[in-house]
Amino acid sequence: MSDISTPNLDYNDMIEAWDINDALMGGTLHMRTLGKSFLPQWVNEDTDSYKKRLQTATLLPAYEETIKQNIGRVFASPIKLSDTVPDKIAEFLKDVDLEGTCLDVWAQQFFGLAMQYGIAHALVDYPRIKGEIRTKADENKIGARPYVVMLNPRQIIGWKSENIGGKVVLTELRIKETIIADKEDYSQTKVEQIRHIEKNKVTIWQKDKDKGAWCITDQWNTSTDKISLITLYTKKTGFMKGTPPLLNLALLNIKHWQSQSEQDNILHVARVPILTAFGLEDGAELTIGSSCATKFSDRSSQGLEYVEHSGSSVNAGKESLDDLVEQMRLAGAKLLRDENTSTKSIDQTQEEKMQANSPLFTMASSLEDSLDNILDVMAEWVGLKTGGNVDVVTEVELARKTIDASGALAIQSLRQSGDIRDIDAVVAYQRLGLIDQDMKPEDVIQELKDSEPQFIG
Repeated sequence: MSDISTPNLDYNDMIEAWDINDALMGGTLHMRTLGKSFLPQWVNEDTDSYKKRLQTATLLPAYEETIKQNIGRVFASPIKLSDTVPDKIAEFLKDVDLEGTCLDVWAQQFFGLAMQYGIAHALVDYPRIKGEIRTKADENKIGARPYVVMLNPRQIIGWKSENIGGKVVLTELRIKETIIADKEDYSQTKVEQIRHIEKNKVTIWQKDKDKGAWCITDQWNTSTDKISLITLYTKKTGFMKGTPPLLNLALLNIKHWQSQSEQDNILHVARVPILTAFGLEDGAELTIGSSCATKFSDRSSQGLEYVEHSGSSVNAGKESLDDLVEQMRLAGAKLLRDENTSTKSIDQTQEEKMQANSPLFTMASSLEDSLDNILDVMAEWVGLKTGGNVDVVTEVELARKTIDASGALAIQSLRQSGDIRDIDAVVAYQRLGLIDQDMKPEDVIQELKDSEPQFIG
């Protein structure tokens, strides 16, 4: 008998890398709970000693902090809505998920998921309306409107697709969810369920605790044959597949976690000298303390001395940790490096290369496209032709706008002298971010002409 909770094979292929991400994002306390999964027990190390070593292990949050820094670089300024965004859609974006979250906050969380897993999903949904609702006017009357549900990639356990008109289109989707159910005694319980979305149909499955099987608890028909899932990729490995873009950094961070534990252990050994007694008879007793004295009959053949660690392995361990930190720094910075190795002209600045070619800027562009797609689907729900466009202003773009005043003045001078066409000037201004890049240069020129004052003679 088939099991609705059986994940796709492609889903299983992504789990191992996701587990590493989740471990590091959980911080020191979570890493400790994972125990031997990421901090192996040494050969001949007794269990009590291992537990003590585990409980003192501390994680350097290099992976987590790098992700946060990259998110900050992408969201250097609030998201801008173009003039093409309808007022109705702009109003929706003030509470994009019907949970009080505005687009800026929601988009940062969405991009953060994609930075962690290499992929993130957003489902544009519509309230399930019961009763006599037959027209859009009826829906508007009761305040029904589309909203966006952010989905962790772990929730999308299964999917099917078809190639329609040369484009891969989703035809089925299985989403694993946890809902809170109220009991008669005012307590609550968590219930696992699977939402199975097909063309024109949604089915809810819940697991029967007594039978141990998944059963249909609800289902209804929908008015759309499309599955409104928008997927953001930061490192795509296939359709509905991704891997953490900073996986190499994550693996180095795990290695640092293990090496740091070893270094702490050797430091403990090195810091505590070992008292050694020589020349004592079997069964002889010693009392060691500041108020006690020990008597020996032969000073030349009997005595006590402290044996200390030479410290060479401590220094070697410290150097190894320093090397790991440098490797992590380089692995984290790779998203900002230019991937185009072709020869560049001398007058091209580092900022321009980062802006045009860095993986992080490419990810930001993908985020813009995903948000545009979300707006279009919301617009389709309410009968509008388009949802318009958004502009995600990255750190590099923001810096460019503050330092390119000289470029703008140069363009203005060329226009006034007649050495540059109006359309070329508009394109140049768009590249500087002074004119909306989503507008057609011809439309900008026409608007400028229409806004010129008309003199009546």
